Order: sequence, then structure tokens, then C-alpha cells
Amino acid sequence: MLSGSEVVIAGLAALAAGMVNAIAGGGTLISFPTLVALGVPDVVANITNTVALCPGYFGGALAQRKDLVGQKKRLIMLVPAGIIGGLTGGMLLLYVSKQTFHLLVPFLILLGAALLVIQDRVRTWIRLHAGHDGNDVSGCRSATLPVGLAAIYGGYFGPGLSVIILAVLGLFLDDTLTRLNALKQCISFATNVAAALFFLFSGLIIWPLALVMAAGALIGGAAGGHIAGRIDPGQLRWTIVAIGTAVGLYFLIQLFI
Repeated sequence: MLSGSEVVIAGLAALAAGMVNAIAGGGTLISFPTLVALGVPDVVANITNTVALCPGYFGGALAQRKDLVGQKKRLIMLVPAGIIGGLTGGMLLLYVSKQTFHLLVPFLILLGAALLVIQDRVRTWIRLHAGHDGNDVSGCRSATLPVGLAAIYGGYFGPGLSVIILAVLGLFLDDTLTRLNALKQCISFATNVAAALFFLFSGLIIWPLALVMAAGALIGGAAGGHIAGRIDPGQLRWTIVAIGTAVGLYFLIQLFI
């Protein structure tokens, strides 16, 4: 049983995670290790954290709603991939060994950060050599499978999910990073909610802790969403790269400890 001060610490960690997720992604690296450090078992911490951070994604998406104008078709095509992937990842967490996942996590996250660095060149290559014609509908169709795979990862654990999704969107869709970030918020929210709904029946959620963290994540997500909408796209990209690299290196180091 956590003390009152420990619950407050968890709530503040969720606030920071919600803000970071709204701005760039990688906030789970703040909240999940905090729960583990407070003595919550890994799987219980992961599930509780997933449920708790849902309001943060919602707050971030709500704060950037003006950047979603004109993106209805994208939402219709890509959000279902996030939902299906989130459910699949949640099932994997409860029913499949986590050893393989722990080996892949750092490489997946570092790949997401690397994709952001080279996304302009890769996007051009995709159009020239993979039949991508620059059409928005075609781009969404091409992004559906990668978004779904990223969502499976997100439903399973999730650190760096936003980084990976944003990298995928940047490869297949022509738009400003700020608008793609708003689209990412909605897909990440759908992924998290799908996994969280599945976890509701797991019996592994620490509800008092989840509710406090949810409040913190909602506040942080709303604040981060407002900040993300005003940050220079170039600055936002390198912020995301830095966070993604830090998240990946953290988990890579854990493999050898």
C-alpha cells in the first residue's frame, strides 16, 4: 500500500508524462519507472500507468483541436488502426512472455528517433520507389499498417509510442510537424484507450493510484498540447529526437545491467 506522499509523487510524474507526451512523446519513461521505484510490480505498474495516462492524451488532443481541422479523413483511416493495435498489444502483455519485448524495446524507440532525423529523405524515397504519389488518401493507406504495428507496441508497453507514430506520419503524409503532432495525439489516445479498456478486466489496476495519476496526466496533457501548438516545427522535431534517443538508450542500458 502506497503512502499519501508516494501517491502525490506518482501524480506529479503523471502530470510530467502527460505534458511530455503532448509535446513530443516519451512521457511513459517518466511515469512508469516512477511507479516501479515506488515498489509497484512491473506488470501492475504498466497496466495502471496505461489506464492513468489516457486522460493526458485526451487533454493533448483537445488542446490541439484547431490543428485537427481538415484532418477528418486521416482520423477515420488511421484511428481504427490505433484501436486494433492497442487491443492486440494489451492481449500480448497479459498472455505472452515479456522477454522478447524487453529485447526489442530500445531498438524500436531508437528507430523512431532515427526516422524523424531522416524522415524528409525517406519520404522522398518512398514516393519515388514505392509507388507513393503524394496523395493524402494514398499516404494514409500506406501508413495504416505501420501505425497499427506501432499501436501494438503501444498497447503492450508504450514508451516512445508517440515518437514512433509521429515518425511514421512524417514519412507518409505531407504536413507541418505541428499538425501531424495533433493527429498523433488522437491516434495515441485511441491506442491507449483500447488497451486500457482491455485492462479493465485484468484485476491488476491500482484504482486509487490510477485516478490520481489520471488527474495529473489530464492537466499535463492539456498544458503540453497548448505548448506544442506554439513551438517552432524544427525545434519540436529535435525535441522529439532527443527524447526518443534518451528513452531508447535508457532501455538499451537496462539490457546489460
